[in-house]
Amino acid sequence: MLTPFLLKLAAGAFSGVLVGFSLGLVGGGGSVLAVPLLVYFVGVPEPHVAIGSSAVAVAANALVSLWHHARAGTIKWRCASVFALFGVIGAFGGSTMGKLMNGEKLLALFGVLMLVVGALMFRSRSGEGYPQVRLNRENFPRLAALGATTGALSGFFGIGGGFLIVPGLMFAADLPIINAIGSSLVSVTAFGVTTAANYALSGLVDWTLAATLLGGGVVGGLIGAATARRLAAERGALAMVFAAIVVAVALYVIFRAVAALD
Repeated sequence: MLTPFLLKLAAGAFSGVLVGFSLGLVGGGGSVLAVPLLVYFVGVPEPHVAIGSSAVAVAANALVSLWHHARAGTIKWRCASVFALFGVIGAFGGSTMGKLMNGEKLLALFGVLMLVVGALMFRSRSGEGYPQVRLNRENFPRLAALGATTGALSGFFGIGGGFLIVPGLMFAADLPIINAIGSSLVSVTAFGVTTAANYALSGLVDWTLAATLLGGGVVGGLIGAATARRLAAERGALAMVFAAIVVAVALYVIFRAVAALD
């Protein structure tokens, strides 16, 4: 007979599979589902614990992906490092502010952010840019400013933020999308570690749950990547379906959070 503790871990692992599958299938935006799944499916009563725990899994998953992109040589390390350095400062400030906010209000804002994610995913992104781009006096201020801004949002909501970081890098340094995706993982990892550490210092991380979420994410990511290869021709349509799911979940999160505030 399964105990409530084992049921919670099973639900956490299944949530990780769903998040990992979505990331592997459409390549972004999946981690934004982690917090709603932990709160409404797993039953984590405190939104801050859900955010802290998901940040651990986001950072670990990003680190694995970062290693693969580093081996493929798609990372522009100097541009990525500036973006991440200023972003870490923003992530620390954002996560500190997030801890101080009422949990239900934070969830309502999280739902609004999910609507933005869904809208951005409906937009197609071109892959142009300059593969030979280097860090210089022109792009340094843009990288620093956008890094700090996206870091603050990532820390505040406890998400990877790749859906913001990738276009931010493309705008700030004119990176081709393949280099922006690889370089974004430096920031996703750094922001996740910063946010997770900040929440952990306040005792707002369920380490066992974070481990099950991560384990499920690895399995789901492998399944999602394999499915994406088989359905390569329909990947654009799949991304649109996933964006619609994100929007639907966002509306549900906003409804539940606002109802709890009344």
